[in-house]
Amino acid sequence: MHDYQRPPTLHRYGMRTDLEQALAAGQFRLTPANGFLTLSFSQAWDKRLFDVLGPADCCLVIHNTEEFGERLHRAVQRTLPNWAGIDGPVEYGVRSRLGQAFTATADQGREQEWKFAWRSLSPQASMNPVTVRIGNIEQFAELRSPESYPV
Repeated sequence: MHDYQRPPTLHRYGMRTDLEQALAAGQFRLTPANGFLTLSFSQAWDKRLFDVLGPADCCLVIHNTEEFGERLHRAVQRTLPNWAGIDGPVEYGVRSRLGQAFTATADQGREQEWKFAWRSLSPQASMNPVTVRIGNIEQFAELRSPESYPV
């Protein structure tokens, strides 16, 4: 499904109420971008990203990215059977070989984004946001507040 080694941790900055749902139920919202449904994470634990990726008052830290990625791909496959998924690093300032969905401007580089993306195999598919649930992920994920960032 991917030919990149997933990073050891993934970070999703957001509001605590949303991230509590992500932790307890594995609930994630895929949003349309560049002809794909996407879900983005950062490879970085960086206090500045609470503002850059905000509004955010919390960070979901995923420690077992392989388990997480496989569960996410399976859940999307069940929900959107005619869609193909991939995940990989976003490249900044150059065109990613994974395409437009994985390409961003150089000034966004501090985000160190890792993206999951799906595209429809049928040309007339609707591009509405989709919520998927992968089940509780507390055994390999945690919530952190900005205050827990080491000084």
